[in-house]
Amino acid sequence: MFQLFVPSKIEEIFQKYARTNPEALTADELDEFLKGNREPKDYGGWIAGLTEWKTLYYLAKDKNGLLEKDTIKTVYDGSLFEKMAAETAKKKHK
Repeated sequence: MFQLFVPSKIEEIFQKYARTNPEALTADELDEFLKGNREPKDYGGWIAGLTEWKTLYYLAKDKNGLLEKDTIKTVYDGSLFEKMAAETAKKKHK
């Protein structure tokens, strides 16, 4: 069986790269993660990974510039955009 989301892999990322906050990644920590997981000479993979993760960071970072672990998990369970829509609606009501 093919499994897209492996929770232990997310935990490994945060154990290794989340130094500022154990539950979130800064932009610099995300860059370290991306560089640390490149396959040699897989330039297409580098660009794809950079594009996916940076897009997620810019869309879903919090007001402090942190990409939270729970937010990353929402990508895999399909609820990211529902969460973002709810946050936007909440801001509009203020």
